[in-house]
Amino acid sequence: MQGTLYGVGVGPGDARLMTYLAVETIEKCPVIAVPGREKEAVVSYQIAGGIIKGLDKKECLCLTTPMTKDKAVLDAAYRNSAEEIMEQLRQGRDVAYLTLGDPTVYSTYIYIHRLVKQQGFHGEIINGVPSFLAASARLSDSLADRAEQLHIIPASYDVEEALKLPGTKVLMKSASKMTEVKKQLSNQGISAQMLENCGMADEKIYCTVEEIPDEAGYYSLVIVKDREPH
Repeated sequence: MQGTLYGVGVGPGDARLMTYLAVETIEKCPVIAVPGREKEAVVSYQIAGGIIKGLDKKECLCLTTPMTKDKAVLDAAYRNSAEEIMEQLRQGRDVAYLTLGDPTVYSTYIYIHRLVKQQGFHGEIINGVPSFLAASARLSDSLADRAEQLHIIPASYDVEEALKLPGTKVLMKSASKMTEVKKQLSNQGISAQMLENCGMADEKIYCTVEEIPDEAGYYSLVIVKDREPH
C-alpha cells in the first residue's frame, strides 16, 4: 500500500496558530520533509517544533530549491524533491511536507504536490493561517470591508500597475524589491504598513512608508489600502 503526501501549512510564525489537523497530521507521519539543507534552520520546522513533541526523532527529508526565477532550474529541483518523496511513498510511508503559511499561497510545495499526484500517488493539503491574515490581525483591522476588493500580489515582480488596483493590496515576497516598492508607493502618494517576521520573536511593524527600511527581512509583507487604517 502506497503512502500519502501531506502538504501541511504551519502558519505564519506562532506555533499556537497551527491547526489541530496540522498537528495531528505531522504527528502521524513517520517522515517529514522541509524546504532547506538543514532542518534546524528551516522556519517551518522551527514553528512545528514549538508544539509537536518528538519532531526531531522523525526521519526528515531536506529538500532544497535554488533562489532563482529560471524555470528550467526550478523544475529540475522540484522533480528531484518529488522523487525523494515518492521513494518514501512507495515504501508505504506517509510524508508531511512542512511549509510556512498555507500550501496554496505562493508555496514551493504545490509544484512538488502536482508532480507526485501526476505519478499516481495520493496527496492532501492541510491549510494553515496565511501570513497576510495574521498580519491583518496584528494590525487590528480588516483586510477588506463590505464591497472592497482584495488583491494578493507577488511584489518580487512589477508592482507599478498593481498598486493602481482598487481596494486592499497585499504585497507578498517584497523584501528583495523593497527599494522599488517604496519608490512606487511614494511616487503614487500611497500610504502603507509593513510587517516583518509576523508572529515570530523578532516581529517588527512599520506604520508608514517612510519607516520601512530598504533592507527588509525575507518574511516581509506590505499592506496597502485605499482607506486609512482604523
